[in-house]
Amino acid sequence: MTKRGKNFRESIQQVDRTTTYHPKEAIALAKKAAYAKFDETVELHLRMGVDPRHADQQVRGIALLPHGLGRPVRVLVFAQGEAVKVAEEAEADYVGGDELIKKIEEGWLDFDVAIATPDMMPKVGRLGRILGRRGLMPNPKSGTIAPTPDLAKVIKDARKGRVEFKLDRTAIIHVPIGKVSFEEEKLLANLATLVEAVVKAKPSGAKGQYVRSASLATTMGPGIKLDIQPTITLSTS
Repeated sequence: MTKRGKNFRESIQQVDRTTTYHPKEAIALAKKAAYAKFDETVELHLRMGVDPRHADQQVRGIALLPHGLGRPVRVLVFAQGEAVKVAEEAEADYVGGDELIKKIEEGWLDFDVAIATPDMMPKVGRLGRILGRRGLMPNPKSGTIAPTPDLAKVIKDARKGRVEFKLDRTAIIHVPIGKVSFEEEKLLANLATLVEAVVKAKPSGAKGQYVRSASLATTMGPGIKLDIQPTITLSTS
């Protein structure tokens, strides 16, 4: 048995798999059970009561986590004309047009968020196959297509802790809420903000119980089941 296997067994013994935990208890337990030598990411997993095969049951949106994600976010902006100056003054990491598009077509992808002004989308559209499968394609639903007057704010939000959530093919949403090194109160605030955004994004076609189950886990740690009701009402408590 590898050392990692031993550490995981010791970690999972701290979690009662038959219990659903209050969010505060779950966060404290996730921090305690984390064993990796690096600063693990804390992730929220939501099993949704919708069918991703139907257009009117898609769940997608963004949330601005009040305490960020604990890592620098590299922002790329596709822009031309006046928007270039706005993006540079907002301290975007990469700003440009045709040259950036060509660079990406050649395989370069060293950025975390891509933003585009509307006038750049006809050109950026040809990157759909490359950026789309990595979740990097500018999209109006995720707020990453921004006219010049809104560009600085969108860049600033992207740096803060802007996360995008989206239903996968198995009706589950996976989203990071911070790092193990974060104080419990900060992880709780990020969790509350994210859950509130998911609840607000409830699609018109959703029927019955919207969020069926929820759990927290660190990068290497075991899953910790959350008590649904206090999790859903966390943002208003």
